[in-house]
Amino acid sequence: MENAEEKFAQALVAVDQKDYRSAFEMFQPLAEQGHAAAQFHLGFLYRIGGGVDQDFRKAHHWYSLAAEQGDAAAQYKIGLMHYKGQVVAKDFRAAHRWYSRAAQQGYAKAQFNLGVLYRRGQGVAHDHSQAFDWFLLAAQQGYALSQFTLGGVYEKGDGVAQNFAAAVEWLKRAGEQGYTAAQYKLGWMHYHGDGVAQNFREAFKWYSRAAETGDAKAQFNLAVMYDNGQGVDQDYEQAFKWVSLPAAKGDANAQFFLGCMYEDGQGVTQDYAAAVKWYSLAAQQGDGMAQSNLGHLHAERRSGARDFVQAHKWFHIAAANGDEEGRKNADAVEQFMTPAEIDEARRLAEEWTTPRRRKISK
Repeated sequence: MENAEEKFAQALVAVDQKDYRSAFEMFQPLAEQGHAAAQFHLGFLYRIGGGVDQDFRKAHHWYSLAAEQGDAAAQYKIGLMHYKGQVVAKDFRAAHRWYSRAAQQGYAKAQFNLGVLYRRGQGVAHDHSQAFDWFLLAAQQGYALSQFTLGGVYEKGDGVAQNFAAAVEWLKRAGEQGYTAAQYKLGWMHYHGDGVAQNFREAFKWYSRAAETGDAKAQFNLAVMYDNGQGVDQDYEQAFKWVSLPAAKGDANAQFFLGCMYEDGQGVTQDYAAAVKWYSLAAQQGDGMAQSNLGHLHAERRSGARDFVQAHKWFHIAAANGDEEGRKNADAVEQFMTPAEIDEARRLAEEWTTPRRRKISK
């Protein structure tokens, strides 16, 4: 047995080094001899296709053998396969049964997933109180997803008395572990004073952490805080830096914000062509303010050449999108346009709007 454990330890080292073929060759004989942990890891290698062709059926086979011997990780995996309907039929009751066996051994992921089943009423009666108990057990073990979820449970009062202080405490525990959603939520709560005293410095701190992980919403909100000087010294260059990231990812609000910065030369050299580019991207996504600003740039010759047809088109589109000044601005530029130009502008606006209207109605 001592030799078996030495081989198992060597196989684990090979896994850590991503030498999956060597690991597979060491795990297989151990698994065939009934070594539960080796059976689990052999199932893992079949699942990911590590050192062997990916085969979910064989993964399930080896997980099952390990699970029947009491391996909690394997029991969790079997539960997950039943939950997803992977290889086996989707069966929430079976998922509950296997999650329960692993959870009772203290396996945090199984405890959390058991809480999810009770929360959703999948395979068991809907029970927020039971869900809370399982979330709490997993959270107490440091499982960040469960800590984040528990924060939401306390915030809403699901299965427990509403308690914002407890919500913030659990969110902080998850946030300190680098859980991005918790970091963003803490930033939002402190910025808006939702459940906590409004505190821009705390909001800035948590938004910064989430932004550093690449969260687009946090990056945008961080840019707003730099722009407004909230919780940090006003810094337009930093605002430009942070808003550029979600804008490049396609966030319409960020694209509009970036257009404004280029138009005003705030945090960046004034560049009307760049402003048109970013307003256009936001306008294509239906941002009414970007549509209106495009109209102004075309009307005021900041787009390269004065173009009342394009100005009228965008004012008309903005008005249809709820911009209160859009209709007035369209009327204002009509005095500089011929009837044919007005008709052309309206045709272009309708041409732009019609296919988008069809998408919404589907």
